[in-house]
Amino acid sequence: MLWNTEGFVGPLAAVCADVPARLRPPAVALPVPTASGWRARLPAETVAPILDRARADRGTPWPQPLASAAARVHRDGDRDGYEQQVFARQRRLSRAVIAALTDDDSRYLDEVADGVWLLCEQSTWCWPAHDDTFRRHGCVLATVTDPFLDLGAGEVAGQLAWVDYVLGARLDEHYPGMRSRIRHEVRTRVLAPFLQRRDWHWIGLDGHVHNWNPWIHGNVLVAALVLCDETTERDQIVSLAAQGLDRYVAALPADGAIDEGYAYWWNGACRALEALDLLAFATDGAWDPVPSVPALRETIAFPHRSHLGGPWYVNLADGPARPPADQPWHALHRAARAVGDDDARRHAAAQRADGAPAATENAGLGRLLRALADDAWLAETPETGPLPAEVWLPSTQVWLARERSGSAAGLTVVLKGGHNDENHNHNDVGSVIVASDGVPVIVDAGRPTYTAQTFGPDRYEIWTMQSDWHSVPRVAGNAQPPGAAFAASDPRIVRTDEMSALDIEIGGAYPTGSVRSWRRRAELRRSGDVVIDDRWDAAGTGTEVRLLLAGAVTAGAGWARVSPLAGATPVRITWPADASHAIAVRELDDPMLSEVWGPRLTRLAVGTDGRSGLRVTVEQERNEDERP
Repeated sequence: MLWNTEGFVGPLAAVCADVPARLRPPAVALPVPTASGWRARLPAETVAPILDRARADRGTPWPQPLASAAARVHRDGDRDGYEQQVFARQRRLSRAVIAALTDDDSRYLDEVADGVWLLCEQSTWCWPAHDDTFRRHGCVLATVTDPFLDLGAGEVAGQLAWVDYVLGARLDEHYPGMRSRIRHEVRTRVLAPFLQRRDWHWIGLDGHVHNWNPWIHGNVLVAALVLCDETTERDQIVSLAAQGLDRYVAALPADGAIDEGYAYWWNGACRALEALDLLAFATDGAWDPVPSVPALRETIAFPHRSHLGGPWYVNLADGPARPPADQPWHALHRAARAVGDDDARRHAAAQRADGAPAATENAGLGRLLRALADDAWLAETPETGPLPAEVWLPSTQVWLARERSGSAAGLTVVLKGGHNDENHNHNDVGSVIVASDGVPVIVDAGRPTYTAQTFGPDRYEIWTMQSDWHSVPRVAGNAQPPGAAFAASDPRIVRTDEMSALDIEIGGAYPTGSVRSWRRRAELRRSGDVVIDDRWDAAGTGTEVRLLLAGAVTAGAGWARVSPLAGATPVRITWPADASHAIAVRELDDPMLSEVWGPRLTRLAVGTDGRSGLRVTVEQERNEDERP
């Protein structure tokens, strides 16, 4: 088999295109044991909670995605109700698979069969918010003769392939014909559309590549490796998936940064790393490009470069500041081992806790099985994460500095440049985050629960997407508009013995005529203070410097005090006492926000009329005997 370039040669093809490869047979195509090889290797601390949930599942109704829930995305914009039923159904099937691998009780295999059958009978695997059936056919429900290949369809195809791989022989024995049904449905809904339509937007033929690309290509790869016979068609699908991944990797910047932020790394760059790991195994190492591609090596460092401390991360775009803790850390650990990045390995190892599960079913069956087959990950013990003292990612213009390497104690500051047409974009050029002891106190709100509006023409009517609710200026009465033209420029890293800083021009993020120039400088002083220094030229009236705060806030002339979440050290924010200020409280009623920030966020706006600059200082409160 040869690498299929279809006229496109990216970094993967540059490494692999001239290297012939032979695919392993379907029965041994994935790097996990089949049914007979699991029993002795399953760690109790990981499997026991899954088995408890699987036992509780038995005899209860399966989650049922309904037509009325699917249609809601077109009626009132709600997409979450339907998707949660789909996710719950797939998690239950994953639990049943682990139970069936652990226990010969036939009731668990019945559970697996029921879950597989329900997926095969499910009218669509596509999430309704993604389906183009309304545009193409005028339908609010899926058109089964014209399936749309999206993230949801890819996930089901991948899950069924993993089920077939680890339990296929037992399914054949107890449910003859079920494996044929799996193959029919996966071919009809995923593999045939993948081959027949090469205009899928997520392939990136127009140069716009985002996290759908590796997520879908990775699942197509698994499905082809396991569910296709050893034919030229199998070779073609694998080669096309590899070429699609090449387009994603070609779009990765040299510094490995993800403009969608840390939370999306797991379903973007991490998906690419996992898919390429499978490709290397399936070709017996012939196609193993990760160690040779600099951008892939660099992106393995992105999670720890985005870490503020504890469960908190730098959140850009739609990412939450405190994402779910049960990420597939084994995938990061495995990639770090492959390229010898010990800081990344330590960051993954820092998430292990004595007696805690090494993985859960929440990230998908394939990821769970990979974790349970990774002896190095299972043997890993907790470590301390690297927490680098300074990070500069020029591709996204994101800069981070903390008081000392290896410790979240004290203040950490982040300044973002970029532009307002990034993936999952928020209008946030010049946004500042400050964390006290690793806990954000000047914050980026993140995003609420996804609805139809989130990715529609009215996206920027959502308050969390607007610059008015980010820690950026409002200039001459204007917020930042969306669009790539509204961007930062001329970033300058400044370092002296006393401080580190990023100084950047953000005036271009505002409508023409708002300001001639606006330079924002975020500075971390060795004394531990953070200074946000704004200087501007010819800004009109109605200009304010705004900061979005999390925690309990009190304020007076020239000062605000914030008691952060999670018991972090309180901070004092100061500015010239003669500058006006206003406080606005935003009550949070969406769990995607309130579960991170509590019941409210507070916006501090400091007036600037008659000024050409404003300096805001942030410092942790100290006892008098601690002051220098």
